[in-house]
Amino acid sequence: MKRSANQPKYLSSFIVALIIMYLLIGTIIFMNLKIDSVVLQKSINNIYSKDVFAHFLRAENHYFYPKETDELFTLSNATKMAIQLATSVKPTDARTFLGNELPGLRLYDTEIIIAGEGTDLTTLPYESSPPTEVLLEERKVAEEKLKQTESNSSEDNTQFSPPQKKTVYIYQTHSWESFLPLLEDAQVPNDAISNDERANVIGLGKRMSQNLLNKGIGVVHDTTNMTKTLNEKGMRSTKAYSVSGNLVEAAVSEKENELTYFIDIHRDSARKNLTTKNINGEDYARLYFVVGKEHNKYLENLDTAKELHKRLEAKYPGISRGVFLKTKSEGNGVYNQDVSNKAMLIEIGGVDNDLNELYRSVDAFTEVFSEYYWELSEAKEVNGNG
Repeated sequence: MKRSANQPKYLSSFIVALIIMYLLIGTIIFMNLKIDSVVLQKSINNIYSKDVFAHFLRAENHYFYPKETDELFTLSNATKMAIQLATSVKPTDARTFLGNELPGLRLYDTEIIIAGEGTDLTTLPYESSPPTEVLLEERKVAEEKLKQTESNSSEDNTQFSPPQKKTVYIYQTHSWESFLPLLEDAQVPNDAISNDERANVIGLGKRMSQNLLNKGIGVVHDTTNMTKTLNEKGMRSTKAYSVSGNLVEAAVSEKENELTYFIDIHRDSARKNLTTKNINGEDYARLYFVVGKEHNKYLENLDTAKELHKRLEAKYPGISRGVFLKTKSEGNGVYNQDVSNKAMLIEIGGVDNDLNELYRSVDAFTEVFSEYYWELSEAKEVNGNG
């Protein structure tokens, strides 16, 4: 077949475009420029196209992929999956041609569904688990600082009869995630690791659990020491979601439970300037929601996260950093959220937040969550589904 005279010109233009993209992404990553995240995200999303996939193939084989036969690129799902398994290239996402070549491009696989105050592509959450041997190193807890923490909840202590059913499951897949102010001689984010429940996210789970019980909501709170469990099983820290997934499944199988809501509590590794917000004269640890996309319930879970974000922002402006959608190329991708259409992963605070800031945010979340919970429960009863 005769080669098109315009093809060299198209190929040259495409190469120039790639070079420009490379320079742009390199500038963002290494210079940490604060550019308009919406514009950049749209630019990245615009390269999702079968036309780009076709262009790559045409450049290699002009006979089988002439420009006039674009119908060849209407691929079946099976064909797309076969190509992805064989080459790690996703035909519907041209970024996968470049992700292993351009440093940092994979970072943008995290999609910002709702951007909270100060959230853009330069402040995306990034998941990383320390090696198990690091997790086993015990750090001394700052006892004096723990004693100084205010112990009274800002939640009202309205007493309810003991809940007849347990509908909320709270757990901590990365139970070792702790906070620098609560540990002795801890200076950098990688030091914020502890297996002491008073200093890590299990303590936040306990606070949340008690608050919900005070609101008449039945809770199962798992306090598994994930570091110890992983070590006993001879598993790496990257397998934490497999272990917590087994815990979730076991809780669901218990006959006395009617679990609908699943809350996995984490903390971010970002520093205080990103993770703290002063609201009405008091500092709060900011939080955000992560939704895994790699299962068929993610849209419903996403709706739940968006609704809770909206309600939080209405009462505590600036407390939420937003809602993020992740695939398996940037994190786990499921996060055990396939167990329910009301499952969520919440990152509360960062390595620099103290317990006062963290507890205020846990109290704010449980206040908003309980209102949401009872509204849905009442709606079900009215509709005869209770």
